[in-house]
Amino acid sequence: MNEKFIVYEKKQETAVLIAVCTQTQNRERTEEYLDELAFLIETAGGVPVARFIQPLDHPNSVTYLGSGKLEEVRQYIKAENITMAVFDDELSPTQLRNIEKELECKILDRTNLILDIFARNARTAHAKTQVELAQYQYMLPRLTGMWTHLERQKGGIGLRGPGEKEIETDRRIIRDKITSLKERLKEIDMQKTVQRKNRGQLVRVALVGYTNVGKSTIMNLLSKSDVFAENKLFATLETTVRKVVVENLPFLLSDTVGFIRKLPHQLVESFKSTLDEVRESDILLHVVDISHPDFESQIEVVNKTLNEIGAGDKKVIMVFNKIDAYSYVEKEEDDLTPITKRNYSLDDWKKTWMAKGNSCIFISAVEKDNYQEFRDLLYKEIKDMHAIRYPYDNFLY
Repeated sequence: MNEKFIVYEKKQETAVLIAVCTQTQNRERTEEYLDELAFLIETAGGVPVARFIQPLDHPNSVTYLGSGKLEEVRQYIKAENITMAVFDDELSPTQLRNIEKELECKILDRTNLILDIFARNARTAHAKTQVELAQYQYMLPRLTGMWTHLERQKGGIGLRGPGEKEIETDRRIIRDKITSLKERLKEIDMQKTVQRKNRGQLVRVALVGYTNVGKSTIMNLLSKSDVFAENKLFATLETTVRKVVVENLPFLLSDTVGFIRKLPHQLVESFKSTLDEVRESDILLHVVDISHPDFESQIEVVNKTLNEIGAGDKKVIMVFNKIDAYSYVEKEEDDLTPITKRNYSLDDWKKTWMAKGNSCIFISAVEKDNYQEFRDLLYKEIKDMHAIRYPYDNFLY
């Protein structure tokens, strides 16, 4: 007997985005954060449908939003059959439990969403161990109300990895698991340290920057390798190291995980060994997406993270990428409104702080615009670094 099988297309999860606009975070900045949160949801495979913003001095300690706004969100979720609500800040265990009770749908915060994307993109044993450790550390203080939540919402975004394991997992088991994962990471970190020491005395260069600014594309361009590059957040988790030769000068180039606003501290802690490539590099190529409307804020986030991991004193070359995608609003001669940064051309930007004491270059890695100038600048900086460290080799270059 012939049996017919019907394959149903898996329905994408829909999400509402929720944030609080405070005195220290104005409406415009809040909207920018929610734009990024929407991109995170899309990267995780969901569909952002609507956003809710409430002006408050600070988030409500019990329900994040005020009762009236929370009721508005609840009614919308019910009417539109939304599957999850995603909050732009990390929720406390109390907030998570109370909100889930009110909205009766899956509740995620920004931290949980980022952890989910990391779990989705982890490929190597090292990356999987790092992400699993961060997930358990996030989960531990939230166990009280988490299991009923997981029981009702099996699988999907935000529940990848440890969240899908047996319901009887308790604090003792999770603490034991965290201890075990930390021990495993120590072993892997020792192996990585040995590998770095065995790479010889070549000058080391690391690509750093906000997530999705084109680091992997530049890596492929310089090293002629095939590192995975995609228009998604956190497409790269594992550090890739390649030997590159510019002119007659060899050096090591590493591509590292991208940074982001409100990067979960659990991830920073568990990925410290991966970030050792940054700490132990001689030169950092700080890649910036010049076409992003908030690129200056992204630069601040990266610099802050570099300081946090002890790499704030490194030699830095600023690489302003994606000039092919840069656009600005050109003012008419009779336009009397004040000039804003939205009216800056690339030439205008080059006359600002970017040209003051910085080694910088404006390129398009995709179109290879100014690529030769980029190589020339890189060669000069590596040659200078090599001359300082190995003066006896100067005659070679």
